[in-house]
Amino acid sequence: MKRRLVANRPLYIDLIVSYDTIMKSKKPPFTLTPTMLSLSLEISKLLGRYEGLLSPKPQPQLRRENRIKTIQGSLSIEGNTLTLDQMTAIFENKRVVGSEREILEVRNAIEAYDKAGTFDPNKVKALLSAHGILMRGIIPNAGHFRSTQVGILKGTKVSHMAPKPEFVPQLMDDLFIFLKIDKETHAFIKACVFHYELEFIHPFSDGNGRIGRLWQHTILLNHHPLFEYVPVESVIKRRQKEYYKALETSDKAGSSNAFIEFSLKAMIEAINEYFDQLRPEPQTAESRLELAKSHFDNREFKRKDYLQFFKTLSTATASRDLEAGVKKRLLKRLGTKARAIYMFYR
Repeated sequence: MKRRLVANRPLYIDLIVSYDTIMKSKKPPFTLTPTMLSLSLEISKLLGRYEGLLSPKPQPQLRRENRIKTIQGSLSIEGNTLTLDQMTAIFENKRVVGSEREILEVRNAIEAYDKAGTFDPNKVKALLSAHGILMRGIIPNAGHFRSTQVGILKGTKVSHMAPKPEFVPQLMDDLFIFLKIDKETHAFIKACVFHYELEFIHPFSDGNGRIGRLWQHTILLNHHPLFEYVPVESVIKRRQKEYYKALETSDKAGSSNAFIEFSLKAMIEAINEYFDQLRPEPQTAESRLELAKSHFDNREFKRKDYLQFFKTLSTATASRDLEAGVKKRLLKRLGTKARAIYMFYR
């Protein structure tokens, strides 16, 4: 990845103390801004819209198309020249004429993204395992932190000297501590912060960009299942110059703020594009009751349980749903108002 001019933020070349000063609370340098909060709220509303759909899970063909877009977006940023059609052919186990390395990159990425839902986003070991899959057969130390000093080139000049290799394990441990214990920062923002910080630390000899994007995807997927189907990487590829500019701006500022805002906007754009593809049918009281019947089966439940199942419903809408269920003799009710107990007729 050819980018980065580092100014205000310490380079950590000689002493780890400067990083410890910034990370004494295990929190990387960034500041929550009104823009970040507004963008995060917009994403939350989009997730609520997704949860309100009758059949939110896309058809297999759409899931496959978006997975391929995700992989092509991430790999093409790193210089992979295979076309979408070629990657589709690899996905379908068809013969493809092309660079052996590029074909292997695609196969590795397909496996890594297929396993994203099984990775624990809060564990270093899981990150190393994912990197091992992504870079298997491409570099000799896949799945291991680098053991040599590296610099990031911009043209022919070194624009950023990454921390010394002996500091990398502790820096990454600190980053995962932030990811795990910080309960105040929203998952959307933490995913962006982690992505940026991994790029800054540059813990691997190669593959830092693709593992950074994969881990952002993993964190988001762990927060909400919608992100399995949303090719954020495709938007990043389309806005690659802005992506690099956000990284560079954050480097100069000594804070990941610019990168966070760019990434949140990319998420929103990708989710909206997904909705344009999906064109699903909105849920109704009848369809929600049908789903609830399958969920609760012959168990008793209260309104709060119904609200827990449909997390985006208002209390008033839940009450109207349940009242409609009683009137249509889908539900029997014991008690009144919030204390009422319901059970579906069989």
